[in-house]
Amino acid sequence: MIAIGQKLPEHSFQLLTKEGMRNPTTDDLFAGKKVVLFAVPGAFTPTCSEAHLPGYVVNADQFKAKGVDSIICLAVNDAFVMKAWGEAQNAENLIMLADGDGSFSKKLGTDADTGAFGGVRSLRYSMLVENGVVTQLNIEAPKQFEVSTAEVMLGQL
Repeated sequence: MIAIGQKLPEHSFQLLTKEGMRNPTTDDLFAGKKVVLFAVPGAFTPTCSEAHLPGYVVNADQFKAKGVDSIICLAVNDAFVMKAWGEAQNAENLIMLADGDGSFSKKLGTDADTGAFGGVRSLRYSMLVENGVVTQLNIEAPKQFEVSTAEVMLGQL
């Protein structure tokens, strides 16, 4: 599993924006930047929609004030779902990043097989990434939502 001090693995993502589909790489998103990345098990799911994503949406200005260049929400969903979820949650200040087949989560070791519920998903976590290197990492225990909140991450900056 990814750990503090390690560089994020190379990967190409799908990101649907107003301008259309893009395929940013890990370097495009993280090189030379201070980025908060948080992952959720799935878009439109209860805890993710009612607490996790809204915390980062509401606190986006505070993150920017602390020098964060971007906030990225990642889920094992396709880019169309991530865009729709971001719009439904007023997440215009966040990057809603698709890990459609879970391959980035697998590279990080943060993938989880939920079986018939949804197949391969991501564990719930947050991390601070500086110039592509993980400097803070908060991975939730199964079915928990305590250490990956926006408030915890703000306290770590």
